[in-house]
Amino acid sequence: MPGRRPLLSRTTGVFAYGATAGLAVDLLVGDPRRGHPVAAFGRAAGRVEQALWRDHRGWGALHTAVCAGAAVAAGALAARTVRGSRAGSAALTAATVWAVVGGTTLGREARAIGGALAAGDLEVARERLPHLCGRDPQSLDGPAMARAVVESVAENTSDAVVGALFWGAVAGVPGLVGFRAVNTLDAMVGHKSPRYRRYGWASARLDDLAGWPGARLTAALATVAGGNPRGAVRAWRADAAKHPSPNAGPVEASFAGALGIRLGGTLSYAGRVEHRPVLNGEGRPVEVADIDRAVRLSRRVTGMTLAACVGGRMIANALKRRNA
Repeated sequence: MPGRRPLLSRTTGVFAYGATAGLAVDLLVGDPRRGHPVAAFGRAAGRVEQALWRDHRGWGALHTAVCAGAAVAAGALAARTVRGSRAGSAALTAATVWAVVGGTTLGREARAIGGALAAGDLEVARERLPHLCGRDPQSLDGPAMARAVVESVAENTSDAVVGALFWGAVAGVPGLVGFRAVNTLDAMVGHKSPRYRRYGWASARLDDLAGWPGARLTAALATVAGGNPRGAVRAWRADAAKHPSPNAGPVEASFAGALGIRLGGTLSYAGRVEHRPVLNGEGRPVEVADIDRAVRLSRRVTGMTLAACVGGRMIANALKRRNA
C-alpha cells in the first residue's frame, strides 16, 4: 500500500515553517536594528537614481526595472543556493520574512505616539510621527495625529505585512524581496513632487499593481477580524473608491468600518494640503484609544494572513495533484 502523502508539500512546508519563524522573530525583536537589508537597498536605489535621473518617464521606468529586477534576482540566487536543503530553505525564508515584514515595529511606533498623545505631550508625538508616515507633524493637533496614526497602521498592515506574505506564498523568497523592493521604490520616488512626477511614475504604477491583491486581502481579513463586519463591508463598498489610492482606499475604509471610526479628511504632505474624502462617515472621530485598537486589529490580520497564505498553497497543491 502506498504511503500517505504529507499534509504539506515540500515548498508549502518551507514557506509555512519559514514564514511562521520569521513572524515570530519579528514579534520578539522587531526590525533588525543594524544593517537592515531594506535600508541597504534604499541606499543602492538612491545611487542608481543619481546616475539615471531625468525628468522623463522612460528613465524612471529604467530605474524601477534595474532596482526591482536586481532585488528579485538576488532573492532567486539566494533561494537557489539552498534549494537542496529543506532546513536551509526554511531558514532563508524566515530571515527574509523578518527582514521585509515590519508589523512589530509599526505597532511599537504607533503605540509610542499614542502614549505621548495620552500624556498630552504633543511635541513628543510630533517628533515621532515622521517615523510612521510622511505628513507634516507641525500642522496637526492631537486628534489629527491620532487619525494619521490609525490610517498609517491600516495602510502599512497591507504594505509592510500582508502584501509581502502574499507574494512570498506565490513566489517564495524572490516574491518577498521583490514586493518589498517595489514598495520601497514607491516610497522613495513614487510621490507627485516636481522632481518625481514623471521619474517616479513607473514605480508608483508598479506598486499599485503589486499591492492590489494584498490590499484586498487585508480589507477582507480586517472585515472578519474587526468585530463589526457589516460596518466594514459597508464602508469598503461605499467609500473605498473615493480614496486617491486604489489600494489604500479598501484598507483604510475597512479598518474605519471595523473600528467604528471616521477616517480621511484634510491632511498635509511636504507643505502640500490635500482634502481627501471621508471614509465611513457614519463613524465617530478617532480617539487616542483607537490607536491601540488599530494595532491589535493589525496583529489579528497578520495571523490570519499567514493562515490564509498557507491554506491557499495547500488548496493549490491539492488541485494540482488532482489534475495531474
